[in-house]
Amino acid sequence: MHRRLSLRRAMAACAAAGVLLLVATVAAQRALPAQLAVPQAASSQQPVRDRDGRLLAVQYDGDWNRSAVVSLEQMPPLLRSAFVSAEDRQFWQHAGVDWSARFAALWQNLRAGRAVRGASTISEQVVRLLHPRPRTVWSRWVEGFEAMRLEARFSKSAILEFYLNQVPYGANRRGVVQAARYYFGRSLETLDARETLALAVMVRAPSRLRRQPEALDAAITRLAGAMRAAGALDSARAMQLETSSLVWQRPYAEPQAAQFVAEVQRRAAALGGASPDRVVFSSLDADLQARVERLLADRLHDLRGDNARQAAALVVDLERNQIRAWAVVDVEAPDVVGIDAVRVPRQPGSTLKPFVYALAFEQGWSPQTLIEDAQLTERVNAGLHEYRNYSRNHYGRISVREALGNSLNVPAVKALQFVGAERLLSRLHALGVGSLERHPAFYGDGLALGNGEVSLYELVQAYSALARDGRLLPLTVFADAREARQERAVFSTEAARAINGVLSDPSARLLEFGDGAALRFAQRTAVKTGTSSDYRDAWTVAYTGNTLVGVWVGNLDARATDGVTGARGPALIARGVLAMTSTTDGRVLPADTADARDVPADAAVVALEPLPATPQLRQPYPGLQLALDPRIPDALEAFTFELAWAQTPIAVQWWVDGEIAGHSDGERWDWPLQRGAHTVTALATAADGRRMHSVPVTFAVR
Repeated sequence: MHRRLSLRRAMAACAAAGVLLLVATVAAQRALPAQLAVPQAASSQQPVRDRDGRLLAVQYDGDWNRSAVVSLEQMPPLLRSAFVSAEDRQFWQHAGVDWSARFAALWQNLRAGRAVRGASTISEQVVRLLHPRPRTVWSRWVEGFEAMRLEARFSKSAILEFYLNQVPYGANRRGVVQAARYYFGRSLETLDARETLALAVMVRAPSRLRRQPEALDAAITRLAGAMRAAGALDSARAMQLETSSLVWQRPYAEPQAAQFVAEVQRRAAALGGASPDRVVFSSLDADLQARVERLLADRLHDLRGDNARQAAALVVDLERNQIRAWAVVDVEAPDVVGIDAVRVPRQPGSTLKPFVYALAFEQGWSPQTLIEDAQLTERVNAGLHEYRNYSRNHYGRISVREALGNSLNVPAVKALQFVGAERLLSRLHALGVGSLERHPAFYGDGLALGNGEVSLYELVQAYSALARDGRLLPLTVFADAREARQERAVFSTEAARAINGVLSDPSARLLEFGDGAALRFAQRTAVKTGTSSDYRDAWTVAYTGNTLVGVWVGNLDARATDGVTGARGPALIARGVLAMTSTTDGRVLPADTADARDVPADAAVVALEPLPATPQLRQPYPGLQLALDPRIPDALEAFTFELAWAQTPIAVQWWVDGEIAGHSDGERWDWPLQRGAHTVTALATAADGRRMHSVPVTFAVR
């Protein structure tokens, strides 16, 4: 009797505990969303996208990935299979909880005396993303029931899509798209098999596995074995795994563009209709922006011993005068959005000289006009100032072509005296250079040598008028025509073309620059450099075909650099940018050389592309990043080296990484792609027997 009573009491207690557990479980559960979509960010700023629709200035400090969400159909099948194999093998069979895996994990943890296995399904992980809880046994219990409710409401595909777009990685990245860009600098569809499986196994401990390559390789191998056993990995992909290795992405993988976005938002607000709910499509090319930022960072790294800390670049498509890249880099604070160096007025050095001579051409001078280059001492206020050329050399009577090409100071001062500082200031104001706001007497003759201050933005816009035959079309940051812009003539067509002809003629600058490699571009290019007093600011503006680029290097706190000049600092950056934009990627096209206008032969050189006098590599260009295509067998992939030379080579010897890689009897040769960083040069033989080396070019293959 006593035993029966005790049994009844025990059963009643268990029933009561069960009821309490049921009530507590129901009470602990939270409401599921009506649809599996992340809430929109609450922001007063208008979102800005690049011209292809990619969101700019993405912040990676929120709870959700809102900027890189793709549908499940857009994700590679291997990626989907790898995540299911790695995280939830029974995903397509269970109803939210894999009870067999749970019990197996419990037994394994009890035997080990610690937590060595979790066994959370993908659905449970989605619940954890939607409803974060402390990592306790009770939380796991509640999450299981919420996962079953989740699967009753949404399809398996919707759950997997949400998971793959929101699963957290290191560095505040979420989702496989952000992870692929951050770790490998690649889009999902271009990932090879090893990179794809790496994404699948790294979600459990991304920071640790990146620091421990042996552990990551072992995890990838285990996953590959499980996938092969399940028939989810074919032999071709398995072989690709064995022959490939992971190459981590370098810094500056994604465009920062914060200053550009701020400029777009400011202009959009000024035009009216700005709203956080209305997306602005800008003119920026996000891929080009990222490459320009990386190029600036690399060049500043090279100049780290010369006390140059900041750099900025502006790239313009001259067809519609749209800004394609607005890059600002600070090596002392690479992750901080600081002062916009594109908008800060600085001393422009010699970069204003072309505008002085353009005015002189309008008043009767020509490139053939002779001018005396001799020591010049002028009265300045109560004293005397001696004007000298940069090299301290004087060349006597020379042509204006040589004076401008060699950026001589004394002839520039004489040209300004001829046209007048007041007229030059008026013309610069017409070009949009508003920073020069003082009276002409304040600047005096030194205005021709850059004693005033202008911003990179103002300088690039002014040069765009020269590049566009003297007609100014204000720069725009928008992809559409929301800004009212009216093109107007600021210089005569003849004067602008004469300036372009001089600036694009390498023989015009031999006196001071020689055949310096820094100013040797792959195609005929109008280029002007400038250096302010005490080497505080270094500038280069260059344009060819349909692209103009302006670069500034220096220190925003006005500290002097250790001898960084326009030709030594920013010129290499400008050359690299133009090499990027001259590729046939459909983004920036060369100007139409079949224009029906009557163009003088010596003035249209900016749009033409004659072959260089010395061999130069057209492909690859410096800093090129190539990637093996996972859809093509590695042994069949090749990249075409291409040489540009005024001579027709009868034989070319191609050197890669210091060794002969191949021979060709023409300008092109297909090089079998190999992973890693490479340096290529060509030894070309002309018909007359002359042999010349091209300048080495460094590129990389992933």
